[in-house]
Amino acid sequence: MINEKQSMPVNSQSKISVKDRLNLLKRLKHEINLNEEHIYEALYLDLKKPRFETYATEIGFLLNEIELFIKKLKSWSKPKGIRPALINFPSKDYIIFEPYGKVLVISPWNYPFQLALLPAMSAFAAGNSVVLKPSEHTPNTSRLIKKIVEKVFPKEFMSVVEGDSKTASKLLEKKWDYIFFTGSVKIGEIVAMAAAKKLTPYTLELGGKSPAIINRDTDMKLASKRIVWGKFLNSGQTCVAPDYLVVHKSIKGTLIKELINRIEKTFGKQLEKTDDFTAIVNEKNFNRLVSLINKNKLIYGGKYDQVKRYISPTIIDSPEMDEEIMKDEIFGPILPILSFEKIEDIDEIINKNPNPLALYVFSNNKKFNEIIINRYPFGGGAVNDTIVHLANSRLPFGGIGSSGIGSYHGKASFELFSHKKSVVRRSTWFDNNLRYAPYKNKLGLVRKIMKYLG
Repeated sequence: MINEKQSMPVNSQSKISVKDRLNLLKRLKHEINLNEEHIYEALYLDLKKPRFETYATEIGFLLNEIELFIKKLKSWSKPKGIRPALINFPSKDYIIFEPYGKVLVISPWNYPFQLALLPAMSAFAAGNSVVLKPSEHTPNTSRLIKKIVEKVFPKEFMSVVEGDSKTASKLLEKKWDYIFFTGSVKIGEIVAMAAAKKLTPYTLELGGKSPAIINRDTDMKLASKRIVWGKFLNSGQTCVAPDYLVVHKSIKGTLIKELINRIEKTFGKQLEKTDDFTAIVNEKNFNRLVSLINKNKLIYGGKYDQVKRYISPTIIDSPEMDEEIMKDEIFGPILPILSFEKIEDIDEIINKNPNPLALYVFSNNKKFNEIIINRYPFGGGAVNDTIVHLANSRLPFGGIGSSGIGSYHGKASFELFSHKKSVVRRSTWFDNNLRYAPYKNKLGLVRKIMKYLG
């Protein structure tokens, strides 16, 4: 049940001072540190997430972003002076960063702590009031988030509404000044339609089939190490994980051997006994993933335990493009491997699922890397590595087309949740009469001035 006072906080056009925002950000950081053990426990109960992954991808990542806001918020919030247009001489031009007002954040289950509090914290730091709806699929983490938020923030500044998809639908029926959604393309379309009805601006952080392209001149041992880490982090339940590999035909067999060696070095040969592998979030997703494993094309892995919601790292050989595994984002520990001989082969594969959220290319050939990076539209990516572009808060993170709309992280988060209000302050001591009627004999001069300004 939605609490009306929680779901509709006061309009932050009343302005939350930068000083108050900074104080609350510091309190949030302190509360997260106090609850570190509880965060480990909640994420283990929900996903069996290893402590190392929990700190690196959830706690530490979030704390770094909060610390950046604490350091930079004063300077980011100041009006930004802009070089004035000559035609307005004399004037001072500037941009004011103004909060939108009431922001709704709907977050996912795969990184349920970080992907909930990072956008919510960013929206608040920009001066907005926030309602956060965390995922119902990770209930222990959602309850902990609610507890932390209620301890830190007055409810008119930030509140948490728990619930399922029906709760999310009811929230979307309300009027918001901005909506931020992270999740699947299917639900993203629903969010976009709800926002369009009220002309509400929004950001969608979605996903897609993110390829990793491996050329024949790459260091296969190092590439395998980095691919296995990026693919099987969080059991592949990562929106920027390599969804499938496109490998030069001449090295495919060797690369597969290196991948298997790396998997067993990382998780051991008795993979079901490892403590370094996350569970699949729920039975529905577990069953979906198991159904994608084609026994006829199984190269490695394919083992699973329904009770533990565990699927071993799995490699699938050359699935057809019309198979289910190549239609939608896998979002699990299953890695299809396709091959290419020429660039046009890669085109045929990638263009079946355009605009991936991420793209990775492995090669020691700079020209090849540049061709691949510039050939396909994608949200962000890396050369000779996977996922690491998220580690730099100075790089905006987001998708393009079907993989998302808008980007955030670091300063980009502050700008995303701020309306950029443009202002020209004219002086009164001089007024150029050129723009005023009558216009007789002025056209030639206007042409010259406009040409100069261009």
